[in-house]
Amino acid sequence: MQDDDRDRRKARRDLDRLGGEGGVFGSPAMQSKAKSVGDHFAARDADQSDPIEVAATRTGRVLAVIAFVALALWLLSAISFS
Repeated sequence: MQDDDRDRRKARRDLDRLGGEGGVFGSPAMQSKAKSVGDHFAARDADQSDPIEVAATRTGRVLAVIAFVALALWLLSAISFS
């Protein structure tokens, strides 16, 4: 019984420590990449003074993701049926 409690407390401490450190996804490299992807899809690299360009850039990037997913699913279905 004491071993279970001790193991449980140790596991809780480890989880709290990982949560405080950010774990794997909290590493600076992952945070930087996530921010970069977010900025890309938010069209922060487009001319912010031109709302049409920002909207078109966002739309184009979203459509590109949709096309990528559709093509990937089509490829997977083609492979699984052959």
